Amino acid sequence: MTATAAPSESLSRHGNEHGHRPYEPVFVDGSPARAELDTLLTRYPNKMAALLPALWTVQHARGWVSDEAMAEVSAVLDLTPAYVKGVVTFYTMYHQHPVGEHFIQVCTTTPCNVCGAEDVVNAFLEHTGCGELGLTSPDGKYTVIEVECLGACGFATPVQINDQYVESVTPERVPEVLAALR
Repeated sequence: MTATAAPSESLSRHGNEHGHRPYEPVFVDGSPARAELDTLLTRYPNKMAALLPALWTVQHARGWVSDEAMAEVSAVLDLTPAYVKGVVTFYTMYHQHPVGEHFIQVCTTTPCNVCGAEDVVNAFLEHTGCGELGLTSPDGKYTVIEVECLGACGFATPVQINDQYVESVTPERVPEVLAALR
């Protein structure tokens, strides 16, 4: 099955003019990713235990975890494709479709909502050009989603952009936060 990217997404990152790109395996013998996986496997009691870090390796390499990537991971770890898909679909940290270069997660749990999280979300949607939650901006740079609790309730509204946290974000600070990404 070929993965399909939304037309608004970056062609260079996610596919050709039709949104399709043949899957290129990540764990090719001699590749840095394969070397990383081989090192990981020495740290765990069995291959199944290395599943989460193997999925992170794929996501880091491709930006998301496609069905083809899940099949590759299942083959290299001797797991069933259904088991790997079950893990990927259980954890929200794995992207199951292409996302923007900057994956923006805005906490909208009750304490943050009371402090204006919805306005922060709307400011990100407006300033990134995403328009709606979960969509990628036309330039392929941004995807904005709401998340439940980033664990920084004392610094509402917290935002996670890729692996970085930004605390005390207000709608007025959104342009500044985005400018720092450029």
